[in-house]
Amino acid sequence: MAKENSKILTTEQELKLRQPIEDYIGKIQKKIDGLRTDGTDRVMAIQNRMDGIKRDRTLSKEDKEAKLSQERAEMEKAKAVERENKDEISMLVADAEAYLKAHFEKEYYGPVKESCEQEKEAAKEKYRRNVAKLGREHRDMVSKLSDRQEIKDENYVYKNRLFDAKMELEKDLQQIKDRKHEAYSYKYHLIDLLRMSRFTLLETRAQKWENYKYTFNRRKFFLQNGLYIAIVLIFIMLCIITPMVKGSPLLTYNNVLNILQQASPRMFLALGVAGLILLTGTDLSIGRMVGMGMTTATIIMHQGVNTGSVFGHIFDFTRLPLGGRVALALVMCVILCTFFTTIAGFFTAKFKMHPFISTMANMLV
Repeated sequence: MAKENSKILTTEQELKLRQPIEDYIGKIQKKIDGLRTDGTDRVMAIQNRMDGIKRDRTLSKEDKEAKLSQERAEMEKAKAVERENKDEISMLVADAEAYLKAHFEKEYYGPVKESCEQEKEAAKEKYRRNVAKLGREHRDMVSKLSDRQEIKDENYVYKNRLFDAKMELEKDLQQIKDRKHEAYSYKYHLIDLLRMSRFTLLETRAQKWENYKYTFNRRKFFLQNGLYIAIVLIFIMLCIITPMVKGSPLLTYNNVLNILQQASPRMFLALGVAGLILLTGTDLSIGRMVGMGMTTATIIMHQGVNTGSVFGHIFDFTRLPLGGRVALALVMCVILCTFFTTIAGFFTAKFKMHPFISTMANMLV
């Protein structure tokens, strides 16, 4: 059954293991397709035709209504057939799923998974033998050479041959990975046909986890998340070192709450600037806008007459109720920030000035 007296399966052997499952589920799927022909399939076809009629601008309103009423009548007949066959289809789907649960893992995916593990070890062993062979050939060749340039050329050739061997190993491992993933996905392909892509929450999560493992690349992962990993590691180091140096722990409830209180307002600013950066722009004046908004809100919400003047005028909002002052503060902050940022936006849109320059100039306004 196995290749080279091991548990490595050939393609023919793998298909032979899958054949009973394919035959059993195929018979059930054929019955389900027959029951869906005049029901679910017809409902979907009629719905597509109705959508086409609604989008058709060449038809008059009366023609559209006439055609749609005719299609609705056909839709009701198809839905009646669908309701009539619903219980029988549910029983067939349940039978197929029970069969998959009982036989797929044990009779097909389990042996294929074990075969892939054995094949992976065989590929690594083949690579080790190939590297050892290349090393012996390289040493024999270098021992016969005396010219310095020839030895240098031989070393270069040896490195290239090692690289080719490494690429061959990665190619073999990827093929094994593809084979295992294809075997795993076959189960959900059958369920997809049975349930018309209506997966349960657990099935959806299982597929997402499998796809994540299949597409996971260590190098890409560290390139994308290296900064976050470094921040976490630095924080852990500080949590360990701080008690030794300062004699007090860093990771306390008050410290964490203080960090969150300081960072949470800036999160909204960071999200706004991140959106600008995604649109190939930026805003250097956001800090000044925040400061202006804080000053405006402080002047309006101050209890009593303001002690400081703005352009020689002292504001007094004590006559307004608290709710009115809150509303006024919000409105004035929005108006002022919108007005001053519009200046930078005008120069960027009208004169094609780079956002870096226009927002930097806006800081001085």
